[in-house]
Amino acid sequence: MTGLDAPGRVSAKIFPHPLNAWYVAAWDHEVTAKAPTSRTVTGRPLVLYRTQDGRPVALDDACWHRLAPLSMGRLVGRDGIQCPYHGLQYNAAGRCTAMPAQSTVNPSALVTSYPVVERHRYVWVWPGDPLLADAATIPDMHQMDSPEWAGDGLTIEAPCNYQLILDNLMDLTHEEFVHGSSIGQAELSESEFTTRLEDDGSVTVTRWIRDVEPPPFWLKNMRDAFPGFSGRVDRWQIIHYYAPSTICIDVGVAEAGTGAPEGDRSRGVNGYVMNTITPETDTSSHYFWAFMRNYRLDSQLITTQLREGVKGVFAEDEAMLVAQQRAIDANPDKQFYSLTVDAGGMWVRRILDRMLAAEGRALPVPGGATAAVPS
Repeated sequence: MTGLDAPGRVSAKIFPHPLNAWYVAAWDHEVTAKAPTSRTVTGRPLVLYRTQDGRPVALDDACWHRLAPLSMGRLVGRDGIQCPYHGLQYNAAGRCTAMPAQSTVNPSALVTSYPVVERHRYVWVWPGDPLLADAATIPDMHQMDSPEWAGDGLTIEAPCNYQLILDNLMDLTHEEFVHGSSIGQAELSESEFTTRLEDDGSVTVTRWIRDVEPPPFWLKNMRDAFPGFSGRVDRWQIIHYYAPSTICIDVGVAEAGTGAPEGDRSRGVNGYVMNTITPETDTSSHYFWAFMRNYRLDSQLITTQLREGVKGVFAEDEAMLVAQQRAIDANPDKQFYSLTVDAGGMWVRRILDRMLAAEGRALPVPGGATAAVPS
């Protein structure tokens, strides 16, 4: 049994989350050597902190003794954390190194330590089999820390399943209806697009909208780069999906007829909408996003304006996603159906389906039951 049913129908409205994968647990600046931070990733409460030499650590947020949250404790020594309840201390590997109430340390006193990598301004955690954790499989988000790009982002605590956010990002025709006052325009639904499964297992959805009036968001950006600009533009949206839940979207506009579709973007503005979604629970997600640009790199004003502008756009998405999750919860027997524009999202579901099958995990089936995925 899979999450993909007859043509046009999707039996699994929302998916469980794969565990053998990298997920962002926090922005790099959220994890410090001064105090621990708590964050739930794929249903696992974690405590995050840095050692005195700056290395990020992720441990189960529950003391071996009485399961008190270690995130309520304090950092000790070069790489340790102390339980706030009875003072047990653990090192970065999760091994208890001190039990204040007795002279010897029980050798079974351990908490799980998770593989952690700091990259692209994020702290990534691998919640699955640690022997399978390969840092080379962390999604490419180089725009986040490249000197050729500038930008900033925020985190949305979204009360919905992570799959709903992926669906939203893989089909941007919703902009016409959800974001009509900023980035939406009727030509989005009218334009052709292509969907391609890449050799590396990623998915690319490409859409060009030629010779149109720029919507307000993009008109402002064009005028930031080309003061006084007026006229029509060629617009592009190139969506790159990386399993399990990272989507980087190459977006922009250029003066119409100046060669952007053929590769010359010199008369335009280019941005990357960076999105990586971490399942918190089955019905809640940490949604990390940023908007990066390759023009006017020295302007903090533009960085702030873009961050706040995109924040407003994403607030509209969040309202729709919350309403959608409520409708799913209220209609457990109703199914999803697919349109042509869902082609990219359907590839995402197939990839997640295969990842879950490889882990022997269960997928939802109609009626709210579950079925074991054959391994």
